Amino acid sequence: MAAPIATIPVIKKGPGLSRKLLYPLRFSPIYQYTLWGGRRLANILSAPLPTGPIGEAWILSDRDDHASRVTNGAYKGQTIRQLFEEFPEQLMGRLAKHFHRFPLLLKFLDAREMLSLQVHPSDSDTQLLPMGESGKTEAWVVLETGKESRIYAGVKPGTTANDLRLSLTNGTVAEHLRCVNPKPGDAVFIPAGTVHTLGDAVVFEVQENSDVTFRLSDWDRVDANTGQPRELQVDKALDCIDFGESSAGLTAPVVETTTHVKRERLVQCDHFQLWRLRGQSPFTVGAEGVPRILLCIDGVGQILHGGVTHPVGKGDVFLLPAELGVSAFQPRGGVTLLEIAIPDPKTGTQ
Repeated sequence: MAAPIATIPVIKKGPGLSRKLLYPLRFSPIYQYTLWGGRRLANILSAPLPTGPIGEAWILSDRDDHASRVTNGAYKGQTIRQLFEEFPEQLMGRLAKHFHRFPLLLKFLDAREMLSLQVHPSDSDTQLLPMGESGKTEAWVVLETGKESRIYAGVKPGTTANDLRLSLTNGTVAEHLRCVNPKPGDAVFIPAGTVHTLGDAVVFEVQENSDVTFRLSDWDRVDANTGQPRELQVDKALDCIDFGESSAGLTAPVVETTTHVKRERLVQCDHFQLWRLRGQSPFTVGAEGVPRILLCIDGVGQILHGGVTHPVGKGDVFLLPAELGVSAFQPRGGVTLLEIAIPDPKTGTQ
């Protein structure tokens, strides 16, 4: 029998004041038109796709121009920015003092064609970062692939900036890049400063909350909406590329537990930690005193917290506020989730 649906508890904030406790917050996707996009995100998300090639669905975004909105419960319609500003400690716990906005941006990408060849600056590239922006380290989890699937991540040993600049003029740039033929389930780490692109694949992406991208090449494409090629930023891209040894590329999953749920750590870096959870029996999610993000990539189930059930379907993303602590997840059949933590910027712990 399903757990009873309870009212959301109210706590006191001060004399005569009260507020509803936070709860697992679900957000609606924000779709983005791209030249290289397709229609495969309809296989993941229930919200109808707009017309045209849709390359990105921003599923958790605290950006001024694209702010995710809650779709469930007492705070339905509120943006993540509004909740962050009103309830920083309840949402972020002991991390609240370190961030002025939610520090991660989550997306699904449908790269029907090859993305532009690009690089993102690091946090230390201050001369290349607009005011208020951070660097952009990211990671992908591959969900679907096709016959032409490719991921380029990093330059081959010995490659120089002059090599890349020359290769951009004679069409041989791919010869200087490390290439992977991905398969579903692969995880790929893209630290800031890594030249990268992908094509003919659908991936989940987690990244620093930044939208700074420098394009080296867009493969001579022309935007059908404008009739013009997109702008390139070759000099800035070359300035922030890491030409040394790099951790970019496929990661090796680390199995942390197999009791109740198989938990694999896919990526661990200064900006986020990413696990894959596979199970059929109830297991726990979330953590004490810090927020966690939960994303369902296969199967269905429900989050149970405080006597309230929150249905979870394929493609759903939930933010578990810090004040929730640990919650129970109840699968209905087999389920695959991704769970994401935000490390403490000072200590690196989560």
